[in-house]
Amino acid sequence: MSDPIGDSLADRLVSANFSRRDGVLHVGGLDLRGLAETHGTPFFVYDAALLRRAYRDLAGAVAGFAVVDYSVKANPAPAIIRVFRDEGAGAEIASAAEFAASWAAGVDPRHILFAGPGKSDADIEATVAGGIGEIHLENGEEMRRVAEAAERHGTVQRVAIRINPGPDAQGGAMRMGGKPSPFGFDEEELEAVVDAVEAEPRLHLSGIHLFAGTQGLVAATLLSQWAYGLSLAERVADRVARPLETIDLGGGLGIPYFSTDAALDLDAIRDGMPALIARVTSDPRLREARIVLEPGRFLAGPAGLYVARVRAVKVSRGSRFVITDGGMHHHLAASGNLGQVVKRDYPVTSVVDRGGPRSPCAVVGPLCTPLDMLARTTPLPDLTAGDLVAVLQSGAYGLTASPTGFLSHPPPAELLVDEGRARECGAARRPAD
Repeated sequence: MSDPIGDSLADRLVSANFSRRDGVLHVGGLDLRGLAETHGTPFFVYDAALLRRAYRDLAGAVAGFAVVDYSVKANPAPAIIRVFRDEGAGAEIASAAEFAASWAAGVDPRHILFAGPGKSDADIEATVAGGIGEIHLENGEEMRRVAEAAERHGTVQRVAIRINPGPDAQGGAMRMGGKPSPFGFDEEELEAVVDAVEAEPRLHLSGIHLFAGTQGLVAATLLSQWAYGLSLAERVADRVARPLETIDLGGGLGIPYFSTDAALDLDAIRDGMPALIARVTSDPRLREARIVLEPGRFLAGPAGLYVARVRAVKVSRGSRFVITDGGMHHHLAASGNLGQVVKRDYPVTSVVDRGGPRSPCAVVGPLCTPLDMLARTTPLPDLTAGDLVAVLQSGAYGLTASPTGFLSHPPPAELLVDEGRARECGAARRPAD
């Protein structure tokens, strides 16, 4: 099943986030045709101004209730992490490599949180030795190994308990709580887990981590999840008989990918703040805590484009296929093979809009698999070899969420546009130890 009117979303996103001059798509004031000539295709390009705008919009909406950190897994390019660090964000990481990338970007290790259900000994060793702010515990074995690492380094490690919440806290397109899960401790065993952490002399229980779902587009659902998280924090504070220092309410804020998606209403989020702020400020168990939201997709997704060049256009039994040099090996999510059950088209646009009618076509990549399809029936104008197409909403879960080694095609460039200049930002993905 595909999205027959995806162009309307593409047009709205281009109008909201980018610009056209004489029909040519520009990012941060730069002509995409020039970037293609300089850096080759395919490539990802990210607009730093849009990254800042997304951060400021969300931070303003939740001001007085929570701070906003960046979930590095969405896009771990150090240059992007640095943009958010400069806005005041800490980082939420899922590996020692993301810890190194965040440190290379200038994030204070004390403002880095580490989540993930299968942390390796090397991950734990590197982050404890590096003075990470908080490690989120997800199982009993991990609790033991973090305590042993803290013992080796002669420190007391700050930790939080990641809670797999009950069904009352659910929402979002990808549910991550309320069912059997590798993520976190089940809410039903919360008090026993708190007691076990408190019994470890090398661990300091500083807070909790709750993450109920991702790609949430309904403000009321997010507000309800956050309120539920406060209730869990109150339970933990009562158990340890002291106020909590950190309440990580996770990310999960979504962005529209398909024509039926409505953008998250930040005004509705803002309207829900007075009740949450009043609850926190009136409760001594909560009022001193650093309450954290740590989105990734919401902050980085709209700022990115994936640009590919058309190699050929063909008609097969009445269907038009636009064959490009980009595909699922660089952008698995756009192909519908990363978390989608029903495959729908990401918004796709032609870099040069010459006017004229649009008709449905499939946009496919160079790989010898029918899975390599960036769009199935997306309306585009007549295109010929050499033209450029752009997949929108591509700033998060793009290159690093894709099978880049499949069929041994070369990697794409990654560019960050800031103040009218473009620079490569992908080479430093693996900072030196």
